[in-house]
Amino acid sequence: MIKTICLNSSEKKFTEDFPAHEIKEVCLGKENVVWADVSDPTSEDFLNLAEEFGFHPLSIEDCRNAHQRPKVEEYPGYYFMVLYETELVGEHDDLELRELNIFLGANYLVTVHSRPIRAVQTAARLWTEWTDRAGQGSGLLAYLLIDAIVDDYLPLLDILSERMDDLEDQIFGEFKPESMHEIFRIKKQLLYLRRSITPLRDVFNTLLRREQPIFARETHVYFQDVFDHIIRVADTIDTLRDMLGSTMDAYLSVAGNRMNMVMKRLTSISTILMSVTLIAGIYGMNFKLMPELGWRYGYIYALLSMVVIGLGLYVYLRKIKWL
Repeated sequence: MIKTICLNSSEKKFTEDFPAHEIKEVCLGKENVVWADVSDPTSEDFLNLAEEFGFHPLSIEDCRNAHQRPKVEEYPGYYFMVLYETELVGEHDDLELRELNIFLGANYLVTVHSRPIRAVQTAARLWTEWTDRAGQGSGLLAYLLIDAIVDDYLPLLDILSERMDDLEDQIFGEFKPESMHEIFRIKKQLLYLRRSITPLRDVFNTLLRREQPIFARETHVYFQDVFDHIIRVADTIDTLRDMLGSTMDAYLSVAGNRMNMVMKRLTSISTILMSVTLIAGIYGMNFKLMPELGWRYGYIYALLSMVVIGLGLYVYLRKIKWL
């Protein structure tokens, strides 16, 4: 499905849902800025895009094949970009990555995606509100779209940071063995985010070099702002990864200390029982000439000896905090 929108920068007037086969003709108007949004594309849609815009076969091929690395490639007259929108979905807040392919030309923007992209709706709404800057062309529209994607990264990282704080409370408070599973789950999510976001620095380095004068110079400052946001997001991810490593070390330390306490208690109990068993073992031997064996109060004496030795060891072990 191809949804088309055209903004006449001089009249500041929008035209929506015109036929896809008229895109090429509309783009010939220098004052027109065309946005073609292709959702859940078919083979016919790719053929129409290649025909109307003259896209290179390699960029069409990358667009067809999902799970591309975030990147920007320069082709004659346009840029081809791959970005990822992220969101936590489901009951367990599973991380979902949605791929967005962008073709950015002098007076057009083409977005291709197989799943719904929230940033597309956000950019469309803002574009209608920013008509006073319509003269900045497709670069402004690209900024609105990319900025909407990047701005969603920070709230997601805040959620992961809060979850890590909860894990620390679980580790140092009521220790829960399932915390380790949650630590590895967050670590995996941060790894996916890093793979999706870190390469964007190279994407914007390419755009900021302005090797192709596709968008107006005034738009340069907007892309610089997005670049700064990406640097901030990348630094936040690295910080969270370091904190997560410290959280994992803390978990292992607490688990080791708990194991040591258990072993100390077991050793203490064994020591007490062994001392008591020693007396029982001595007086349980069947020697006829054994002292105190025929003593009238021998049984009481043996029991009292066991109690005194057991209590003495218990008090001593409590004093050295083994119990």
